[in-house]
Amino acid sequence: MTDKRNVKADRLRAFIASAFRACGMPEHHAARMGELMAEADIGGQDGHGVFRLPMYIRRIQAGGMSVDPKIKVISERTATALLDGGNGPGHLVMSRAAELAGEKARTTGVAWVGARHSNHAGPAFLYARMPLAENMIGLYVAVGSANHMPPWGGTDLLLSTNPISVAIPSNSQPDIVLDMATTVAAYGKVKTAADRGETMPEGWMIDKQGQSLTDPSRSGEGLLLPIGGPKGYGLSLIFGLLAGTLNGAAFGKDVVDFNADPKAITNTGHFVIALDIAAFADVDEFKRQIDGIWDQMKSSVLLPGFEDIRLPGERLAATSAEHLANGIPIPSALRDRLDALAENLGIERL
Repeated sequence: MTDKRNVKADRLRAFIASAFRACGMPEHHAARMGELMAEADIGGQDGHGVFRLPMYIRRIQAGGMSVDPKIKVISERTATALLDGGNGPGHLVMSRAAELAGEKARTTGVAWVGARHSNHAGPAFLYARMPLAENMIGLYVAVGSANHMPPWGGTDLLLSTNPISVAIPSNSQPDIVLDMATTVAAYGKVKTAADRGETMPEGWMIDKQGQSLTDPSRSGEGLLLPIGGPKGYGLSLIFGLLAGTLNGAAFGKDVVDFNADPKAITNTGHFVIALDIAAFADVDEFKRQIDGIWDQMKSSVLLPGFEDIRLPGERLAATSAEHLANGIPIPSALRDRLDALAENLGIERL
């Protein structure tokens, strides 16, 4: 493991925002990018937080991503909308999508908002959790920003990690937040493993001869494996059709590897659904029932070798509390890249 030093959340937010401001991004957009990217690191999704900042800046400097996107509704009905993201950062596009879905769901009970001409948006949980503030359930799906998985039984890289997140509020327990890729591991975990000099567990990737690949520095030769074999492949395919094809966004061979080509327009697709709990149940009673489900799951008799039952969102809540109290660990290799970025942009180092 590489040496790590902790950075307070406020400092990380400010550093990220200053980097985007230095590239010409308006203050309100830069501040929002700082909030959401730091939230990824606070929650322990370090492959999707400040780790991605140098790549985002490269895309902006190469003309591959807009710093002041004109996000607009291009198609709308009572409970649905389709946004054109203006080739802006996915964080800004999907923040607007989640906001619009919540506005609509207050009237319709449930709303679905899709987006095209967007970019990588960080971890899925960011957008699934946004409706929680309105006592709603959130669901988010995206087409991943590079293809690293073949169709089941093939070797051509035609699918991405295509993640899904679902967030359900509770009363006194942590909110239930499922956030998962349709691959065994998100590609961001592969990249952070390489950054830290770690090996990958068997089962994350194979090579084109079907042999296990555990060296993350050779990931360009490998294929990510789907969760559950053909079932994960099926989910990735369906999510790609709903978040990509349905929205007029890239899917299959049209997906651009946003790491490999900073000038190319990615046309990333996503969607977010907001579901108003009050349309189905009393909100307070529902949240109490979610607490009861927590108790049921946690009280299950354990199999040998297990120390605890965990629910989706439990680690996210614990990690967030730890990082807010004690700071966010930044590995030395990443800090060096961020220092170089700061020097390039003429901003204060992290």
